[in-house]
Amino acid sequence: MSEGGELERIAAALERIAPPPPPPTDWLAAPAYVWEGRHARAVPVIDALPLGRLLGVEAQARALRDNCARLANGAAAHDVLLWGARGMGKSALVRASVADVQKETGALALVQLAPRTLPTFLALIAALAEQPRAFLLFIDDLGFGADGRAEMLALRSLLDGGVAPRPAQIRLAVTANRRAIVEREDTSAALHERDERDDALALADRFGLTLGFHPADKETYLAVVAGYLAPLGLGFDAEEAMAFAIQRGNRSGRTALQFATEIAGRAGLRL
Repeated sequence: MSEGGELERIAAALERIAPPPPPPTDWLAAPAYVWEGRHARAVPVIDALPLGRLLGVEAQARALRDNCARLANGAAAHDVLLWGARGMGKSALVRASVADVQKETGALALVQLAPRTLPTFLALIAALAEQPRAFLLFIDDLGFGADGRAEMLALRSLLDGGVAPRPAQIRLAVTANRRAIVEREDTSAALHERDERDDALALADRFGLTLGFHPADKETYLAVVAGYLAPLGLGFDAEEAMAFAIQRGNRSGRTALQFATEIAGRAGLRL
């Protein structure tokens, strides 16, 4: 067999064993998607609590929900940065806000970027640009370690400074735990630490809406627990609730929900 024939045989064999290309994404069919770098996976139902059940973050909920409604209705809307204490409902609020707007308009979809897919961000924008629908792109828990800094710089460039404009119906919601992303106090930290802070501030400046989430004080934590349990007609022991939080190392909306789940489960009920 000639060399050319051998190459053709090898190419044909590789084509037979190669996985088929992913089917085209129907960007109008689902309420949410996960972007995996080369294609999107449709999510038939958004995993979200009703917006009114996210307690202790009512002001942030109103601001984010209003911004999502503007986006869905074709009005000017901001990119959003949700930053601050872990467990205070940043990611849950993004999901709940989109789900709440969807019930009203159906015109907004959530697209979560899987980890390490930022290099394909422009391909995703191109895929969505011609769709007759609004999209909120969701980057959850933006990192700030050695790998996270590179990701942060890439996102900063993509948000503001790209040659191709981002369509008005596509906006971002990003969550981050690092408080330093919005702090502006001077510091005597080492040079590389100041550089990291400056990078974070430059990223934060590119978001039109910035929502802070702070650790809950004792009164807020207990009020959130009560808010979850009151509709079930259940009470609770405040000292036990505080001990539960101490055991987990923080007072947060997530901890309050976990404690309320424990109390409801003991009563044979569901939240």
